[in-house]
Amino acid sequence: MKIKTIRSTAPDASLVVLNTFEGEGALVFDLVGSMTDADFSILEVSGMDWNRDLSPWEAPAVFKNDAPFGGKADDYLHELTEKVIPAAVSEMGSKPKSVFIAGYSLAGLFAVYSLYKTSVFSGAASASGSFWFPGFLEFVSSHELASKPSKVYLSLGDREAKTRNSVMSMVQDNTERLVNLYKAKGIDVVYELNSGNHFQDPAKRMAKGIARLLS
Repeated sequence: MKIKTIRSTAPDASLVVLNTFEGEGALVFDLVGSMTDADFSILEVSGMDWNRDLSPWEAPAVFKNDAPFGGKADDYLHELTEKVIPAAVSEMGSKPKSVFIAGYSLAGLFAVYSLYKTSVFSGAASASGSFWFPGFLEFVSSHELASKPSKVYLSLGDREAKTRNSVMSMVQDNTERLVNLYKAKGIDVVYELNSGNHFQDPAKRMAKGIARLLS
């Protein structure tokens, strides 16, 4: 696991925990800074076993030759909340006024899943979240959030559901069902449908979500 803090100069700036695949935290930080005047820091975490550590339970691979999903999200979340985040806050020398969690793709699903397992996070931003993941909609429909988030941001590319993969083709329907579920619970949820497929403008999409969390 690789950990990097990209800090604001404000002592009580909000902290955004960003799980990334390729360590694009600095780029996202700059993009968010161009979208909002809010003070914030990013705790970039990368180098995890993506399919194992970010999946809430075991599931088969969706593509041939891909690794199956290991279902170790609870273990990874425990490490984040009990070790990684406290160490980062201690190093920063001041307590952030809010702590958010954000991620793209499977890390976006993990961000939302985290809200059901811990009250550490005030809200979550999921860009192109993997809400096609088997059983996830059933999980959120039958479980309560650990605490009511201040805001949840969800986005998706308008071509992501246009796939021959029968599992992943459910992503837009499931995302919109999740939006409606949160609206029914009185949660401040923002949903944006972006132009393009899953791989278009990931850093910009992530930055838009974080900026909305901070607004």
